[in-house]
Amino acid sequence: MAEVVRMPKMSDTMTEGVIAKWHKKVGDKVNSGDLIAEVETDKATMDFESYQEGTLLYIGPKEGEAVPVDAVIAVLGEEGEDYKSLLGDKGNKAPETTQKEASSSAEKSEENKTEESDEKDENDGEEVTAESLGATVITMPLLSDTMTEGVIADWHFKVGDKIKSDDVIADVETDKATMEVTAYAEGTLLYIGVEKGQAAKVNDIIAIVGKEGTDVTPLLKQKNKPASKPTSAPKQEEDKSSTEAAPATPVSKENTDDDSSSRVKASPLARKIAKEKGIDLNEIKGSAENGRIIKKDVESFTPTAKAQPSAPSAAGAVETKTVTIPQFVGEESFTEKPVTQMRKTIAKRLSESLFTAPHFYVTVKIDMDAAIAARAKINDIAPIKVSFNDLVIKAVAVALKQHPNVNSSWLGDKIRYNEHVNIGVAIAVDEGLLVPVVRFADGKSLSHISAEVKDFAQRAKAKKLQPKDWEGSTFTVSNLGMFGVDEFTAIINPPDSCILAIGGIQQVPVVKNGAVVPGNIMKVTLSCDHRVVDGATGAAFLQTVKSLLEEPVRLLV
Repeated sequence: MAEVVRMPKMSDTMTEGVIAKWHKKVGDKVNSGDLIAEVETDKATMDFESYQEGTLLYIGPKEGEAVPVDAVIAVLGEEGEDYKSLLGDKGNKAPETTQKEASSSAEKSEENKTEESDEKDENDGEEVTAESLGATVITMPLLSDTMTEGVIADWHFKVGDKIKSDDVIADVETDKATMEVTAYAEGTLLYIGVEKGQAAKVNDIIAIVGKEGTDVTPLLKQKNKPASKPTSAPKQEEDKSSTEAAPATPVSKENTDDDSSSRVKASPLARKIAKEKGIDLNEIKGSAENGRIIKKDVESFTPTAKAQPSAPSAAGAVETKTVTIPQFVGEESFTEKPVTQMRKTIAKRLSESLFTAPHFYVTVKIDMDAAIAARAKINDIAPIKVSFNDLVIKAVAVALKQHPNVNSSWLGDKIRYNEHVNIGVAIAVDEGLLVPVVRFADGKSLSHISAEVKDFAQRAKAKKLQPKDWEGSTFTVSNLGMFGVDEFTAIINPPDSCILAIGGIQQVPVVKNGAVVPGNIMKVTLSCDHRVVDGATGAAFLQTVKSLLEEPVRLLV
């Protein structure tokens, strides 16, 4: 009898998996224990072995597709067996849903047609449009992607003036810059809706242009009414005349204008800056089209000797220094990659930790002179080289036995005080961060801890860690000292209540016995969940870690 194969839950935090690779294809024979696929979880890429036997009748997701935990990914059974009934919702509900959607869509379409017909009947002979008046409505244009309203910085025409289609009728101040608004309509300026200095929302009416003497009052009365649904097809919209209401098109201050040759061609912003700096625009050469002066021309302008004489030199001559800024043309580019399962989980869990657990931080400096000397002697006889990180893990493990409040977890309605010490060790991999656990670290030797951590690091980079390797930590250590980091703060790794951030050992001057001598200092920062650990508790724990590392012989007792 055919059986479904579901996406397994391969870690405590896994909600979905990605099929990294299929090792079997439809029609292949599968035995119990056969590798049928590789699944990328939030922690690693893991082998998925079949616990069933039979012929592979069906494969659901393709390689690279994400599938929720417990979703059907394959079907095994006897060759030629009908398996479609096992797919259930996947095979049967889609057509029904599609049919319902189609029916619903048809009903809505009929309703829309009825509403549009009713609105058309109600408005026939009553609605006044800009087209019926032979006028053009100019609205506040959207001049930037974040703009919601604009302020009229200046009007260049007043009611009754004649307007040409290429005239700049107003300057609008947005959240980004001051821009020009072009009318793109010819006629008389019949109406100004927003005074200078006032704001208008995007698409609000700011002006109306039309035939002289046209009464636009009926049009303005309708501006606050809800917009009716369009009654014309897209083809009809293309045939609208230029006199119909249309939003004004923005022209940047750096674009050209058709000012007469009788005055200096300059943007309003350039004029403003020149006025503030006391610069004569006649002396500036514009870089925009037709010699128009723009903002950068004014800002980069250096007065000549005639306009602003320099201080005379020792010989009495006048010196002028002109600075030329070279232009550099670059190309913006970027690459986007899908978020991996590991990165999704890191983002989710650490965001929940930081925004749920009230973090506070405690930092101490540790004199590592004795630890450096002790490590050198240990490595002379140890079967496996011991690192400073191994010394820190051991010191933390011993200190946690003395401070059980730090070795705890917040469970909502209760606090769990762990009597065992399992230290999570943060290891960076290409896709993100893994935290395998050194279990019962307080009872293990430095050589034992060193061997485990090295093994974890190798398997993490090879994506061979298993769920049992990263589950069950009671405290976490994160070390960035090998990257030259002096100090940093880390985000707590749930369900732990604390994480220790380790910086590098720095050679600095220190005071010993009243004299300044060279010293080796390491900074460590404890991040604490204030729901569980108080400031005094965290500080006391750090003092114990400090004393153990400054007298490392105590780690061997």
